[in-house]
Order: sequence, then structure tokens, then C-alpha cells
Amino acid sequence: MNRVGQKILIVCDSSKSLIDFRGKLIEQLVQNHQVSVFTPQITHQSIREKLSQLNVDVYENKLDGSNVSVFADLKFIGQLYKLIKKVRPDVFFPYTFKPVIYGTLLAKLCKVKKITPMLTGLGYNFTQEGKTGLLSYITRRLLKFSLGKNRRLKIIFQNKDDYQTLLDHKILTTKHKVAIVNGSGVDLEHYEYTMPDASNISFLMIARLINAKGINEYYEAANNIQSQYPDIQFRLIGAYGPNVDAISDELYNKIKSGKTITYLGEVHDVRPYINDASVVVLPSYYGEGVPRCLLESMAMGRAIITCDSVGCRETIETAAEPNGFLIPAKNVNELVSKMEFYLNNRDTVRSYGINGLAYARKKFDVNLVNTEMLKIMQLN
Repeated sequence: MNRVGQKILIVCDSSKSLIDFRGKLIEQLVQNHQVSVFTPQITHQSIREKLSQLNVDVYENKLDGSNVSVFADLKFIGQLYKLIKKVRPDVFFPYTFKPVIYGTLLAKLCKVKKITPMLTGLGYNFTQEGKTGLLSYITRRLLKFSLGKNRRLKIIFQNKDDYQTLLDHKILTTKHKVAIVNGSGVDLEHYEYTMPDASNISFLMIARLINAKGINEYYEAANNIQSQYPDIQFRLIGAYGPNVDAISDELYNKIKSGKTITYLGEVHDVRPYINDASVVVLPSYYGEGVPRCLLESMAMGRAIITCDSVGCRETIETAAEPNGFLIPAKNVNELVSKMEFYLNNRDTVRSYGINGLAYARKKFDVNLVNTEMLKIMQLN
């Protein structure tokens, strides 16, 4: 392989995201450049094999992006500093909060030529519930310090609302160099269109089991619908674990019982489950970048219901060819109403799904997004 070009260091807080979210970008980068990744320990052999096939240099750590540990974070900072000095990257690309905060600061200190952090959503720290907490306050202060204006720094957002939020909080100013891309994109060849079942409608939600993703709203809506339509199936995919905003044990036990929702836990490949669903639901008010599960569902031709909230609203085409509905956050009645719309207008399950695929092709094709990413990194 021709390894001319520049050295790129990618830092993340999830090894799974390297292939799921950045796989196509890495494939393009390695064609002409040397790519290294600094990732939490890789537990799936398939991820390790894929990175090896791409000739990516892999360095592992024990970072946990969801939990607070001063000792673990300090260790991560020390390891990352040594790695930057060792690799001497031309382009430094961290994404998600901890890699962005710590990595951007270290990259400045080490005088990396091009620093392109990506904020893949602002998450819990800027929600109404989260922004009053001490941890969120500290996160915002660190973010402001780390993202201080620098001629070598260009910050990447996945939606315009996040950029405006950081301006409003005076974390950024209009003098900062920024770019906005359409999420992480979706591989339209990997997530192929299949015709949804409009005669036996079922609903699917894909999300971590945290409150701000709208888990309770989905559960309550499912209860309501099943009281009138007992044969309608509701499924839920997503990890449950320690998190500052994790759902209550009571709600988790209700979900796990299987009486209302079929809970499938975390799965390696969502495609078979999207294929089996008629409509995909994400009533999130979390502070998303652009939700990947909705892009995957649109690519496979599924109608959607989501919230009129940051990141989520990017996925709905509300003009002449609608692909789904935006509902107010935390509004179970509106969620039920839109579910009933699909049940009472079954032809829209397929027509909205086809519209969603067209919208994904137009705006979210991973190849279009990655072309923009290469321009931002000045690697095109």
C-alpha cells in the first residue's frame, strides 16, 4: 500500500464506533495517508481484524466515556500526550467529549498542525435537566478552555443547533473556525432498502437505556397502543448500564419483563431488526449529533417518528415528501397519535419509508459526508 501523505491520529471513546461510524472515512484516509487510532480496549475481534486489514496502527487505553474517574482520566491524558509525541500527527481528529476536551488541549500543547475535533452531539450536559449539575458545569468549563481559539483549530459539528448552543454559552465565539456536516453519514450499500410490512405493523426503538433518549415515553406509548391494538409488537434495542441518566431499576424491570416491549439488549448488527420493523421510533431529547439509528432506518426504507429536538429534527423532511413525524419532547400523547396515524394509514408506512430513503441519498450518504470531512482536514 502506498503510504505517502500525512499522519492522522484518531481518538475516540468507543472502539465499536471506529468501524460503525468512521469505517468508511478510515477506508478513504488509508488510501493515501498513515492512520493511527487511540481507542478503548477492543473487545470484538472483528473490529481488530478490520483495522488490521486497513493497516491502521492501533493503540488502546481504558477510557470510559460515560463514567467519571479522575484517576482514569489523568492516566488517559498521560498516555495520549506520550502518543502524540510518538506519532507526531499532521492531523489530529478526536470525537466525543473526553477525547475532544483532553485531546484538543494536548494537540495544541504539542503544536499539531491541524486539529479537527468533532462534537457528535452535546448530550446530557446541555439538556434542561443536565445543565444545572456540577459535572455538567465542569464539563462546560473544560470545553471552553480546551476549544479556545487557535489558528490550527477547526471544530466540526453535526448540526447547526450545537454550534449555536456553544455560542450562546460563550464557549465559542464567531471568530472560531467551524464546519457543519450531516452527521456521520450512512453507508447506503450496507444498509439496503427492504420493503416494510405494512399489514402487520410493528415499532422498533434503538437507543441506550437512558432517560433523555425517551425510553419511558416509548414504554408508556406502547402500553397505550396495546390497550387498543393488543397484537401490535414493540421492540427495543440498546445497552443498559451505569450512566448519570440511566433509567430507573423499576422501569428497566418492566421493560425486561417482556409484557409490553420485547427487549433485545445490545446487538452487533441492527439490520435484521430494522428489516423486521415497520416504523422506527426515537423520542429523544438527549442532545444528539444526528442519530445514527434513524439514518440507518431511513436507508432501509423505514418511516420514522422522532422529537423536534437537537439533531433529531435534521432527519425529517417536512416538505412535499414527508418521511415521518416530529413530536414535542416528553409528549406521550403525541407519540401515541403518530403511531396511530401509521396504524390507520398503512399505505404511508411504505411511502414515507421510500421518501426517507430519498432524503438519506440526498443529504446523508456517507460518501458525501466523507468528502466534506476530507476538505475540512485539508486532505482532499
